[in-house]
Amino acid sequence: MASCELSFEFFPPKTADGLEKLRATRAELATLNPKFVSVTFGAGGSTQQGTLDLVVEMKRDGLEAAPHLSCIGATRDSIRQILKHYQDHDIRHIVALRGDLPSGMGEMGEFRYASDLVEFIRAETGDWFRIEVAAYPEYHPQARSPRHDLDAFVRKIKAGADAAITQYFFNPDAYFRYVDDVRKLGVDVPVTPGIMPITNHSQLMRFSDMCGAEVPRWIAKRLEAFGDDRESIREFGIDVVTDLCQRLLDQGVPGLHFYTLNSAAASRSIYERLNKA
Repeated sequence: MASCELSFEFFPPKTADGLEKLRATRAELATLNPKFVSVTFGAGGSTQQGTLDLVVEMKRDGLEAAPHLSCIGATRDSIRQILKHYQDHDIRHIVALRGDLPSGMGEMGEFRYASDLVEFIRAETGDWFRIEVAAYPEYHPQARSPRHDLDAFVRKIKAGADAAITQYFFNPDAYFRYVDDVRKLGVDVPVTPGIMPITNHSQLMRFSDMCGAEVPRWIAKRLEAFGDDRESIREFGIDVVTDLCQRLLDQGVPGLHFYTLNSAAASRSIYERLNKA
């Protein structure tokens, strides 16, 4: 693990108790010396202020904080104001996404694709921000074809993105093939695998259905067999994801990006097992 860079994703909590839990989680994971932490961003205003507040707080606490910035439903003026806010607080890292159109919002806004957002950020701010974008080893669920999805990724890089973080996956071959494919298309930026710890069967299946991540049948069946035995699910999940991470590390991935769901325990357990391997 010595040469592998860690990063962690959090989401803005909606309650005071949730905020205190996140602060404790953040403090625990900060001891693992992550390269950065990211904070998700709700389109249409749902959690935007929470993202702004959290990244400023994290920056003040000495962490490199990378806010997610979703452009769906946004205007150029609204994005310009957010960028200015981050610059004023010396935030220099952004995860630029298209995002999903919130329920009830009928307008796409002034940006159609994430590549449009990346291009706008570069035009407005030059090289101020390190820009990460999303990658989909198992392909975006709304992509017309695998090639269409690869071409969309290449456009984001050509628009000025510095690096990418993938959607989570459990089949490492999907990641390796994806990286091979984008390299053949002339893209040489780091593509960091996104890692989802397994702690809850129904939650995992729901998330995976929404984002298009494939849960291999053998994993789904084992989780199903555990029923409500949460401790067995957790132990099995740590075993599976640690093995996945080790296979990725053995092939020299640039880092591991953990989707923490605002909890430290599973990510820390995986990290500790990898360091004992």
